[in-house]
Amino acid sequence: MKFDLEEEHLILRDTVRDFAEKFIRPIASEIDEKEEFPFENVRRMGEMGFLGIKVSPEYGGAGMDTLAYIILIEELSKVCPSHGVIASVNNSLYAYGLERFGTEEQKERFLKPLVSPETAGSKTGNKINIGAFALTEPHTGSDAASLRSRAVKKGSKYIINGQKVWITNGPVAKYIIFFAQTDPDKGHKGITSFIIDMEREGARVGSKERKLGIRGAWSGEIVLEDYEADESEVLGEEGQGFKIAMEILNDGRIGIGAQALGIAEGAYEEAKEFSKNRFTFGKPIYEHEAVGFTLADMWMRIEAARLLLYKAAYLKDSGKEYYWASSMAKLFASEVAMWVTTKAIQIMGSMGYSRETNSQRLFRDAKVTEIYEGTSEIQRLILLRKLIKS
Repeated sequence: MKFDLEEEHLILRDTVRDFAEKFIRPIASEIDEKEEFPFENVRRMGEMGFLGIKVSPEYGGAGMDTLAYIILIEELSKVCPSHGVIASVNNSLYAYGLERFGTEEQKERFLKPLVSPETAGSKTGNKINIGAFALTEPHTGSDAASLRSRAVKKGSKYIINGQKVWITNGPVAKYIIFFAQTDPDKGHKGITSFIIDMEREGARVGSKERKLGIRGAWSGEIVLEDYEADESEVLGEEGQGFKIAMEILNDGRIGIGAQALGIAEGAYEEAKEFSKNRFTFGKPIYEHEAVGFTLADMWMRIEAARLLLYKAAYLKDSGKEYYWASSMAKLFASEVAMWVTTKAIQIMGSMGYSRETNSQRLFRDAKVTEIYEGTSEIQRLILLRKLIKS
């Protein structure tokens, strides 16, 4: 068992850190305040290969492993979780789905432009070359099988009507993986996944969500009205949509765990530095046990979350069953992120509550990691079912 990173991972970590300090930190607070999407930085991330870190070079990706993906999302999210989730959605929820389940023609047409350094993140018409994943509907929440979006087969076409909400990257994405019922009588076995071109007639963006955190990564409503999809735009086979969605989410939860890890680290580092420079009763506050022991606990929980994520990455890349490890890592890391950011604000007192600090932003950003790509309650349900079978 090795705990040291390989040289390629160390180089990647340093590269992403430098990128985040140069391009992301100067705008992180501003895009949160103004709820602005970081178009220019997304283009830069595309050029750097960050939007296709795990995708095979055959399709324009960097061809790195899941550990590299964790490092990428972690380092972006330490500075700005909005940048982290933009990259995570494109890498996991979109690109992984296309590479895992797409045909060769689909990979050339729908995957390559969204991960290749020459085109990823760049503008294309009214959109940019990034992807999104549209599963959630207004009434579904955690009940992903009860979709109302409908696709009706007519000749070689599917006519799709449906509404999705809370779709991260949705307002700007060129292509979206969209799930709809093709045979409602079969329940979750009647769901099919489609690749949707958001510049085609019948596809539109509805309202944009106003969020507590992650405000630089736009989430919004996707509406299809008599949208025509060709048979060649079905991802996988008809009726396999629910299975495909669950497999994509298994991979995506590793990315959200990495985002949560980065959030926790960013808040911990700010609180640690504050504790060295803030003096009370004649000494830096870290020398007071109430603060010092809290910092020690923050560090310990962050390291535990990291190890759970690294185990999930190892299992996935080894071709072993990993879904439970992905759920465990995401669940634990997200709760660590909430705990650490709360304690960071407490350590910094009134300064922590001020919008001049990063920790208050990271605190707001952390909460959604316990909700999206499967709530903490859903992760516990997955783990319960696994342990009962064991």
